[in-house]
Amino acid sequence: MNTFQKIGKFAGDTFALWVLLAAALAMWVPQYFTWIAPWITTLLGIVMFGMGMTLKLDDFKLVLQHPKGVIIGIISQFTIMPLLAFVLAKTFQLPPEIAVGVILVGCCPGGTASNVMTFLAKGNTALSVTITSFTTLLAPIVTPALIYFLASEWLPVSFMAMFMSVVKVVLIPIILGILAQIFFKPVVAKSIDILPTISVVAIVLIVAAVVRGSRDKIIESGLLILAVVILHNGLGYALGYLAAKIFRMDYEDKKAVAIEVGMQNSGLGASLAATHFDPISAVPSAIFSFWHNISGPILATYWSKKAGKVEE
Repeated sequence: MNTFQKIGKFAGDTFALWVLLAAALAMWVPQYFTWIAPWITTLLGIVMFGMGMTLKLDDFKLVLQHPKGVIIGIISQFTIMPLLAFVLAKTFQLPPEIAVGVILVGCCPGGTASNVMTFLAKGNTALSVTITSFTTLLAPIVTPALIYFLASEWLPVSFMAMFMSVVKVVLIPIILGILAQIFFKPVVAKSIDILPTISVVAIVLIVAAVVRGSRDKIIESGLLILAVVILHNGLGYALGYLAAKIFRMDYEDKKAVAIEVGMQNSGLGASLAATHFDPISAVPSAIFSFWHNISGPILATYWSKKAGKVEE
């Protein structure tokens, strides 16, 4: 393991700690984080560019070899979390800006952290990577459409404006990352090891910017948002696992789908919220980014220990 790999592993293993530290500093000395806000979209674009640099043709072959698991995962991702968000917003009678923020993160595709957690849980990592890849590429159409249908009850939503945002911040950077693989393969091969660290830094900065922009409202509503995020994430794991179980998927596949559904691309949620809504709408995504990097490793550790047992 070279130096960059060691740094990347350390950054990934301590990701939740860095997110918490950045949020605390942004609450304590917000004036030092003012400069980040205009760069939120760019930072997420860098993360997506890195994802594009790591995508392989094999990531998409699985849909032809084992379409059932991929299709169930994609449908579960884009139904369970959005509908859970809508129900939670209604149940807790959330203020419009917070309700939209919860729905935003629920409508996002799966995050790349889910692939790592699935690997640690001894689940089907190839399935997890394939579902993440497909939901991310479908996001420019599906995410704005879901937000339009589910969040318009609280605040006006422009489908086209959000569609263009997702294209700019997700699709174009991923395509550029894939092209970089094709035309600059030696350079990309040398830079792959540093990508996890860059992604961690980018997401930590996004969280700091979101917290700084909504400091006063977080003090007022932070515990409520945290409670909703914990429920959203936990129920996502449970219902994702249940969906896979209903369709009689293998134990390793159930774990992959559950983790894929429960863990979101919260950076995208924060970026969309900061661009199109009130700054407080980005807070659920910021808290989700912190929380699922605590719950994910806990669940992965539990399943890893049970890996030798046969699921009834």
